[in-house]
Amino acid sequence: MRAVFIDANDTLAGVMTRLHRADDLPVTINRNPAIKGDEIITALDGAPIAIIDHSFLPTDLARRCRGLKHVVFLGTGARSYMNPEELAELGITVHTIKGYGDTAVAECAIALMWASAKGFARMDREMRAGNWLRTDGIELKGKTLGLIGFGGIAQEVARIAIGSGLRVIAWNRSEKSHPGVEFVPLDELLSSAHVVSLHLTLDDNTRGFLSRERIAAMRPGAILINTARGALVDEAAMIEALQSGHLFHAGLDVYPVEPMPAGHILTSLPNVTLSAHSAFRTPEASDNLINAVLDHCRRIVAG
Repeated sequence: MRAVFIDANDTLAGVMTRLHRADDLPVTINRNPAIKGDEIITALDGAPIAIIDHSFLPTDLARRCRGLKHVVFLGTGARSYMNPEELAELGITVHTIKGYGDTAVAECAIALMWASAKGFARMDREMRAGNWLRTDGIELKGKTLGLIGFGGIAQEVARIAIGSGLRVIAWNRSEKSHPGVEFVPLDELLSSAHVVSLHLTLDDNTRGFLSRERIAAMRPGAILINTARGALVDEAAMIEALQSGHLFHAGLDVYPVEPMPAGHILTSLPNVTLSAHSAFRTPEASDNLINAVLDHCRRIVAG
């Protein structure tokens, strides 16, 4: 039994090397974050376990991966890169990892919220260009933060936000309760929240969840934060709302197409703060992630 980490970047390769124990199954680390297509078949070379960070594994390609039985995906968003149900029909089990970066992603969402409210990114860009731009920000104390989806990340966002003096409301697909958080219908959240932060998983039911109609239903002048998945949002409708001023600002860490294509219109809008799908990238989260990967591999070996 052996595993191949097919698309390790330098950071995760180093963490894997450091945390791998002598009694663990062998793990080959393939340092090629841009791997794709037939290169994946070559890298796996018949290994039964593939460890995947962000590479696409179409079903037709997986069918050609001799001996592949398990995919350990580094995160919860495997569905964005492969079809778990189709892989299961091939006898390939997809394992995902939850909770490893809840605090890291929550802190990113909060940081994007503050940056959006205060206009830091725009002032930074203008000052680097030699312009003394001073913008009016929004004071967030006493404002309402609406969380769409209430898993582990949203719970951490709520904890930080409540401590900062915000009122926190939430909507979740299943019934939940949490100290200090008021759960409300979705239409009430959209119409009343000064800041809306997305925390849904991406699946067939949530793709395009924040539709043109729901964006129009948001409170005029609201801030939108997305650290979940880009495909949750109707991007064209969001851009129009930003251009019209219906949305005051958007703080985005995720996009429908990644990496973001050069010259994308979002890069030219002054009321957008962008980060490169990096919310989970902290040393603490990386250690949690690779430890969870190795635990999955140990359970697979143990049967």
